[in-house]
Amino acid sequence: MNRIRCVTAGAALAVLLSRAAPAQELTVDTAGAGALIDQALTHSEVMQNLAHLSDVIGPRLTGSPAARAANDWTLERFRAYGLDAHLEAWRFGGTWTRGPMWARLLAPRAHAVTAASWAWAPGTGGRPVRGPVVRIDATTPDSFAASRGKVRGSWVMLRPPALVWNNDGPPMTAADSQHQRDFFRNVFAPFRDADSTTRARMQQFGNDLPYLLRRAGALGIVLDAGKEHALLNMSGSPNRVLPLPQIVVAHQDYALFDRLLASGVTPRLEVSVQNTLTTDSVSQWNTVAEIRGMEHPGEVVIVGAHLDSWDLGTGTTDNGTGAMCTLEAARVIAQSGLKPKRTIRFMLFTGEEEGLIGSHKYAEAHAGEADSIQAVIVLDNGTGAITGQALQGRTDLEGLWRAILAPVGRLGADSVVNRNKGGTDHLSFLPYGVPGFNFNQIERGYNHTHHSQSDTYDMALPGDLMQAAAVMAVSAYELANLPGMIPRGEKSSPQPVQAVKVSDSLLVRKTR
Repeated sequence: MNRIRCVTAGAALAVLLSRAAPAQELTVDTAGAGALIDQALTHSEVMQNLAHLSDVIGPRLTGSPAARAANDWTLERFRAYGLDAHLEAWRFGGTWTRGPMWARLLAPRAHAVTAASWAWAPGTGGRPVRGPVVRIDATTPDSFAASRGKVRGSWVMLRPPALVWNNDGPPMTAADSQHQRDFFRNVFAPFRDADSTTRARMQQFGNDLPYLLRRAGALGIVLDAGKEHALLNMSGSPNRVLPLPQIVVAHQDYALFDRLLASGVTPRLEVSVQNTLTTDSVSQWNTVAEIRGMEHPGEVVIVGAHLDSWDLGTGTTDNGTGAMCTLEAARVIAQSGLKPKRTIRFMLFTGEEEGLIGSHKYAEAHAGEADSIQAVIVLDNGTGAITGQALQGRTDLEGLWRAILAPVGRLGADSVVNRNKGGTDHLSFLPYGVPGFNFNQIERGYNHTHHSQSDTYDMALPGDLMQAAAVMAVSAYELANLPGMIPRGEKSSPQPVQAVKVSDSLLVRKTR
């Protein structure tokens, strides 16, 4: 019986794959694009939905009650637009709740420091903690060993200040731009050119470093927000719970600390942080809705964005805009009266900010359906209008995407470039061979609002979002109506979602 099942499954897969056509043979049917564009531009509901998500529900940290409220509200909105919708559960690591926090410079003068606790970091034990600020070189185990004696009882800076350009000064030269690129490349991928053994060893050292600092007696870690005008930055994950406080401070304050140290003056910092961490796995949800296909309902186009956000602002541009454009694209297609040949599935993922977890869990749970997913298209780069598509290495699909975008060329969405987009949910589907894409957008200050306290509703641009919803709706509908399946991409082994591994010798184990 097992052999019969295998033969049957293999035959079914062969039939499915036989429908995949060379990209150049996939003729795009643009009929209906005009109706979709008209619906998106003249009957838009994207801004009123965004206002509710941003201002009423507010920031949507995965694991928080607000994240579940956003799931429930978007579920209701999809259903109100006539779609079949449900919440699909997945398991998430321990939750983290931000509590009250303040930081101030005590010496050489009194100064209130703009700061926030890093996510999934503990507090200061219910009391303010005072100590000097030190900066050490901890890029390698040897450099850390040489500096280890300086960290006891101190707040520790691990990097030089970021290169934050003064936009009110002279514009960057080519050399300035290259210097900035080199700085960030060295910070975020310092050992990219090393052999695999060295990279693995250095990655393990990076995992261990917070624990090594705690063992050496450090009070906590101080990070540079790396943004202008006292804007903060945020990240963190239950897959990397920190063993000691870690705070991100405004670039101006971080640079001040560094200048004082360089001049021989030791800053003294007092910090109070109250956070709550849980360790038990909990359920979280993706909101899933669909318009069923008329001819090939088992074949699916996924249109998506992430619903969760960080909590310093209200998560408008990252990624309330993408989420509400996804909801709006669903409304546009449903209320246009057009009937797609394939099913169009609209997905609002959670857990994206903690490492694409919600989309990864979905792709993993639906791995057996991967060959029936026509494509995944995602919007996740702020409030800016769509300029076109990034091919994610699929240069064989350039002609196809130019044809798909032809009806929205007059809206400015006609660029097709071979660019790899990182850090968003389409990546979760690529290991399964699913063609996945993240639209290119006008930047519109995204690097400033992203993860900061200025990520709020007033940063959203109605015209840009109506355009983006139109482009998404047209693209999804045309993908659903292609005469065949898009050729599969190269498959690879998906990386499981798991906690960062810390060396056993550094973990504190409870004893009876």
